[in-house]
Amino acid sequence: MYKIAIVGASTLLGKELKEALTESSLATASFTLFDEEEGLGQLDQLGDEVTFVQAVSGESFEHVDFTFFCGTETMTRKYWREALRAGSTVLDLSGALDQEPGVLVRSPWVGEQDVAADLFTPAVVPAHPAALALALLMERLQQTAPVREAAATVMLPASEFGRAAMDELHQQTVNLLSFQSIPRETFDAQLAYNLLSGFGENSKVRMGAMDARIRRQYASLAGRRLSVLAIQTISAPVFHGHTFSIFAELERPVDLSALEDALSGDHVDLVLEDTDSPSNLSATGQNDVLVRLRLEPGTRNANESARVWLWAASDNLRLFAQNAVECALDLRRLRPQGTVQ
Repeated sequence: MYKIAIVGASTLLGKELKEALTESSLATASFTLFDEEEGLGQLDQLGDEVTFVQAVSGESFEHVDFTFFCGTETMTRKYWREALRAGSTVLDLSGALDQEPGVLVRSPWVGEQDVAADLFTPAVVPAHPAALALALLMERLQQTAPVREAAATVMLPASEFGRAAMDELHQQTVNLLSFQSIPRETFDAQLAYNLLSGFGENSKVRMGAMDARIRRQYASLAGRRLSVLAIQTISAPVFHGHTFSIFAELERPVDLSALEDALSGDHVDLVLEDTDSPSNLSATGQNDVLVRLRLEPGTRNANESARVWLWAASDNLRLFAQNAVECALDLRRLRPQGTVQ
């Protein structure tokens, strides 16, 4: 039996990860939940097992096969080497380790990647869900023709920045409706009823860091196989779900049916009707990226074009957790007996 530790278990992402693990073939593992002070002592249930959130320490990782870091970057940096020294396979969902030497950004959902994880890999970073969704869609487009150029605008929800960000968006919305001043402790800006490319000078969350993380991790997934993608991130006044506006120009015109066939498949749900447009609401709880395809208007042949638009949506926490579980399942080959090697 595998032993799994979740560090940051009381975070939004930690809770989503627990659910994804209990729905996977790792559900029979023994789980230990860790967090910082705010989550300590909370009772939780994984499958039929009732457990509680414990304080994390340097000795927490003995005999642990997989350690998922879902909390703050600071907590990950403090403890990940302790987990590594204990022989645990480290999976970082916090964004702290993707620039560490030897650490690999991964998703089994995207085709062959340049370097495979082995016993000398210090940690694996399950790709950020926005980077993963973009890589999935660009990979599918390239099956029809080489991509000459492409650009994407990614709209990020408040849940991307944690529970405090969601609470502040909620309170801003309520206060504005009652003509009261709004709280700004987290964003140092008005996010409610607003779109932002950055937050205030005293913001506790960093839009620029998230933008850079998505760019880096898309580049890691793309390697030399996928085209360069210009990416802009926008903070949207929604609680949950990524949405994407993507433009791509292909090297040659491609038939609409060929594009639809290429986009359809595992982890991508092609929406064919305008009345069923992908949205952050329709994506909630879905394991797939929802996508609507449009050809650039004004082309001579209405059913063929080299210029295409994609409108896509995904459940950011769900996609992240599912990919993390898939990464762990892929890494089982390095510890086939479920014991620390």
